[in-house]
Amino acid sequence: MDESSLADARERDAADPLADLRDRFYLTDDLYMDGNSLGLLSEDAEEALDRVVSEWRDLAIRGWTDADPDWFTYGERLGARVAPLVGARESEVVVANSTTVNIHTLVGTFYDPDRGSKIVVDALDFPTDHYAIRAQLRARGVDPDEALRVVESRDGRTIAREDVLDAIDDDVGTVFLPSVLYRSGQLFDVAAITEAAHDAGALAGFDLAHSVGVVPHALADAGVDFAVWCHYKYLNAGPGAIAGLYVNERHFGVTPHLAGWWGNNKETQFDMAMAYDPAPNAGAFQIGTVPVLAAAPLDGALDVLDDAGGVGAAREKSLALTDYLVDLVDARLPACDVGTPRAHEERGGHVAIEHPEAARVSEALRDRGVVVDYRPPNVVRVCPAPLYTRFEDVWHVVDHLESVLDERVYEDYSVGGGVT
Repeated sequence: MDESSLADARERDAADPLADLRDRFYLTDDLYMDGNSLGLLSEDAEEALDRVVSEWRDLAIRGWTDADPDWFTYGERLGARVAPLVGARESEVVVANSTTVNIHTLVGTFYDPDRGSKIVVDALDFPTDHYAIRAQLRARGVDPDEALRVVESRDGRTIAREDVLDAIDDDVGTVFLPSVLYRSGQLFDVAAITEAAHDAGALAGFDLAHSVGVVPHALADAGVDFAVWCHYKYLNAGPGAIAGLYVNERHFGVTPHLAGWWGNNKETQFDMAMAYDPAPNAGAFQIGTVPVLAAAPLDGALDVLDDAGGVGAAREKSLALTDYLVDLVDARLPACDVGTPRAHEERGGHVAIEHPEAARVSEALRDRGVVVDYRPPNVVRVCPAPLYTRFEDVWHVVDHLESVLDERVYEDYSVGGGVT
């Protein structure tokens, strides 16, 4: 153990302005490095959920109007709180549905073959994005294999910016890409892609699941047309938490592809008219009744980020943590490669550590109490989430990883998982 290096990590923690936020989270006994899959529970999120449960018990149906805050406008109110994180106007964001459902409704709404029959996606997308887009194309009687223009990867890790821009031409009506690739952590240039799409007469949409809460965005300034994301990763709103969406105000008034009564104009919702009257903002893209118990933890979780100083402060610490992680990998793990771009403008909040035995290495780490995840074919994803991770934690993770590799501990594990 390099005590001088560990002392350096502790000095970094002592100088960390966000260090005290860690005390507001329920920390596990493990070294938790999987916050890009599921963030930890905070006391704030727990209190917000407990408040809603109490309101349900005490107010019953009156909670829709008499709770504080009222449940009836929960999606819009939380959307207004999330809007600054994605650089949007309050009216352009609503908390609603799930990420996949939001892809269905937004792609289904904005795909117009008359604008351009092709949809640009990439070969390294999270699969649900393609599942939803293909389903929407089939529902229109369009062959997905014909309509999807898939930007391939040159290296299996990243998507070259110029390849994305070259794929956007007059045949393209929609571009739908992630802001951050879930496997490698590559951060896309949202503004440049949006500009290219608009120059070609196409619309630009993004999946922000792996960036919201850890990377600042400026969706409105960039002119992005629509976006989706989840809240259970860096925003720590809990497993299966309600998702979010953004629709640029120039599209207000369009009838959503998946219309439902909760997207009705709030002023006329209880007229119970058979003709749909969409809300005059992003709220129109709500479908069913807001799941208050799945939304409440987000309310408290956002308090933690607000007290951190916002997403900009979280980003600053995230970059410092991932810089430190990359430096340690370079210095101590010669058998590993860093598959994540090193430039800050090209990197999200996690680091892809590559090794040929990544699957077995991940299992060995978990048995040592280091919670990471494996992504085929060779990636150990390590996510030092900035609101509760210390530099010392990162140091210990690399120390464990070095031991697993040097002592070949991973050889005790089967390829399919488990100890042999």
